[in-house]
Amino acid sequence: MARISAVDPAAATGEAKALLDAVQAKLGMTPNFLRVLAQSPAALGAFLGLYAIAENGSLDPQTRERIALALAEQNACEYCLSAHTAIGRKAGLSSAEMEANRRGSSEDARAAAAVAFARALVEHKGEVTTAEIEAVRAAGFGDAEIVEIIVHVGMTLTTNILGKASRVEIDFPRVTLQAA
Repeated sequence: MARISAVDPAAATGEAKALLDAVQAKLGMTPNFLRVLAQSPAALGAFLGLYAIAENGSLDPQTRERIALALAEQNACEYCLSAHTAIGRKAGLSSAEMEANRRGSSEDARAAAAVAFARALVEHKGEVTTAEIEAVRAAGFGDAEIVEIIVHVGMTLTTNILGKASRVEIDFPRVTLQAA
């Protein structure tokens, strides 16, 4: 049962309504996670703003979803795992690829380096080694892309923490955690 209620878009007013309407227009749905964030229009606006900036970076949508899947599994967030499995499928990731991502890898060597680096950032609370930075560089990621991976990790941690703390109701096809 949810511990923080989701804002009903039909009952929302002011900035929350405008933001939720924009989400609905863009996605064709209003995910429960964003409806929980709408409890604070400032928090929802900040999240959507950061997401929009990150979405326009140099990391491709598949890599962003690989990172989200790897961290959802690592952080045991079933809501995020379910959401990013659906989003990953729309981004063109195969079931086998998403399984590899959940294990902290990828069928693609370059993407595997990004996923491993993202997981290391979480595991070591940002205190990654020079070797871990060099490994992601050796896979072909430049400094701008490394910064974007770090930003995506930060955004994903925010969603994982909010999803778990609020116990937001899963509104995507449910995907069970491997450790569960």
